[in-house]
Amino acid sequence: MCADKDHVYLCATGGILSIISKKWALLIIYKLGTRGRLRFSEFSTELDSINPQALSETLKDLVHEGLVERESFSEIPPRVEYFLTTEGLTLWESIKPLIEWAAERDYRDKDRCEKKCRKQICQSKEKICMRKDDMSRNL
Repeated sequence: MCADKDHVYLCATGGILSIISKKWALLIIYKLGTRGRLRFSEFSTELDSINPQALSETLKDLVHEGLVERESFSEIPPRVEYFLTTEGLTLWESIKPLIEWAAERDYRDKDRCEKKCRKQICQSKEKICMRKDDMSRNL
């Protein structure tokens, strides 16, 4: 990013915006910020409409940009966990208001949200659309 006294210039094609504007990136950051550490299979549960290839590619991009860290454990079966770096936590703090705004907007139009999410809307407007069994868990 470059700046002068009147303008801010962002690199739209190669900068961080090209990474975090991908379809799943902000939701992955948000899930890691609220849950701490997640395994690959847990992402599939949390974001049930993401395909494994999109998840893998987005995680690789976020790791490459230094927003997410990947930790491998020498176990059988192998275990890999993902978590936010310090910079990723800064991004998470920045996007929380956006995610909360989106949840509030969707809550105002429950029918639309339920049709799109194909899930029952939660009872509390502070939570994002989720499965019935997730209603007791904070996002």
